[in-house]
Amino acid sequence: QVQLVESGGGLVQAGGSLRLSCAASGRTFSTDHMGWFRQAPGKEREFVAAIRWSGGSTYYTNSVKGRFTISRDNAKDTVYLQMNSLKPEDTAVYYCNSRVVVTTPFGSWGQGTQVTVSS
Repeated sequence: QVQLVESGGGLVQAGGSLRLSCAASGRTFSTDHMGWFRQAPGKEREFVAAIRWSGGSTYYTNSVKGRFTISRDNAKDTVYLQMNSLKPEDTAVYYCNSRVVVTTPFGSWGQGTQVTVSS
């Protein structure tokens, strides 16, 4: 079982930036892709971005392409989400997941971190 702890959320004005971190522990060798999801109030949780541990290939949902960048530090077992040019519609609780297949989460969830973008 992989345990995840997210951090880095906060309140930012539109156009600003934040960097989220997701520290993994446990059976991290058992995962292929890790990813970020988000859930806005009254909405379902949605896929944001994913990265492959080996090789680092990435993919994103269309609404964040060109603004968000997912990366990983294998030595630290940590995945990051750099978010630039933030918009009010990016406001949500952001979660990482330890195993993502295409855009579907199959692994462990962290506790989430709140991102609020003011207009």
